Amino acid sequence: GLGLFSVIVGHATFCIVMVFNNVQARLGRINRGLEEAAMDMGANTVKTFFSVTFPSFRSAFVAGGLLAFALSFDEIVVTTFTAPPGTETLPIWIFNNMARPNQAPVVNVIAAVLILVSMIPVYLSQRLTGDDKK
Repeated sequence: GLGLFSVIVGHATFCIVMVFNNVQARLGRINRGLEEAAMDMGANTVKTFFSVTFPSFRSAFVAGGLLAFALSFDEIVVTTFTAPPGTETLPIWIFNNMARPNQAPVVNVIAAVLILVSMIPVYLSQRLTGDDKK
């Protein structure tokens, strides 16, 4: 049956590609000589992964996650087909109330708040990755 689990699986299936593409592109640019140097210095495979490889693609992983969240939040079609009848998520509520003139101010306020709240993870990811050009 349809339920919260089907919505989660649908969105995860739809969005995992975003994270995978970002990480795969970053892994293609990683200098493999760093991994070989770590292993020459005595690090095992697990230590090399957590010391060299993972920090190299961590920012791509975060960026893919943020992109996946943004696309998942805006994906009304997947939610419509995977949610049980009568379920109303925030994007579906906004979509349904856009045509109602009485609800226009409420929809505008919610959209403005969502834009402001979505800036927080973007700012945090920028600070965490250290790509700040000062």
